[in-house]
Amino acid sequence: MTVRRIPLVAGNWKMNFDHLEATYFVQKLAWLLRDAHFDFKRCEVALFPSFTSLRSVQVLVEADRLRVTYGAQSVSVTTQGAFTGDVSADMIAHLGCSYVIVGHSERRKYHPEDDANIVDQVRAVLAAGMQPILCVGESFEERRQGIELDFAVGQVRDVTRDLSDEETSKLIVAYEPVWAIGTGMVATPQSAQEASCAIREDLRETFGADVADAVRILYGGSVTSKNAAELISQPDVDGFLIGGAALDVDELAKIARLVSKSTQGR
Repeated sequence: MTVRRIPLVAGNWKMNFDHLEATYFVQKLAWLLRDAHFDFKRCEVALFPSFTSLRSVQVLVEADRLRVTYGAQSVSVTTQGAFTGDVSADMIAHLGCSYVIVGHSERRKYHPEDDANIVDQVRAVLAAGMQPILCVGESFEERRQGIELDFAVGQVRDVTRDLSDEETSKLIVAYEPVWAIGTGMVATPQSAQEASCAIREDLRETFGADVADAVRILYGGSVTSKNAAELISQPDVDGFLIGGAALDVDELAKIARLVSKSTQGR
C-alpha cells in the first residue's frame, strides 16, 4: 500500500431519529470518543442522518467544533427546478456535508435507481465538492451462482468508466453484499477481503496504482463490535458502512475504537 488510507467508520441511520434524537446521539458519541482519547487522525467517523436532521447536526458540529463528519443518504441528479421532494447536491454541500451515499441497495430496490442514474448522482456529488460512497454488492442468487466478485467489480466499473482518474480517486466504495444487510449474516473476513481486493485490482488495471491505492473500500452488512476487529484486519478493508449497529451510540463508539486501534499495526 503506497498511500496510507485513513479508515472510515460510517454510520447510516437510514429512516431513524428525528432532529432531537440526532442531536443527542452526536453529543453522546462525541463525549464517548473524547473520554476514550479517540485519535481522529487514525480513524474518521462519519454519520448519515435523514435530511430533516442534517441542519441540526451541522449546527452542533460547527458550534462545538466536533471532529465527527457527516453526510447525506441520497441525492438528486438535478440542480434545481420543479422536482418535488428532491434534494440537490449543492443544497447538501451547503449544509457542510462531506459525503453522500450513492446506490445503496435499498435505494436501488425501493425507488428504484438504475446504473445511469447512479452515475449521474456520483457526478453531481463530485461537482459539489463532496465524496460519493458508492454501494455495490451481490444478492444471494449471484453468490449462489459464484459470480459475486464479477458482479461487485462490474457495478464499480459501470460508474468509473465515465470518470476521470482524478474523479475516481475521490470515490469511496462500500462493498455491501445484499444478503448480509440487516439479516444478521455477515461475510467472512476472507470474503470481504476477496471482494475488496478484486475491486482495487480492477481499479489498478484501469487507472493505475495511485488511483487504486487512494480509493477507500468499506465493508457493510451486519457489522458489529464482535466482528469488526477481524474484518478491519484485512489489508484492503478500509472501514465500514454500518446500519443497525450505528443506531446504538455505545456500539458505534466501540467499533470506532476497535478500528482506530487496528491502525497502530499498519
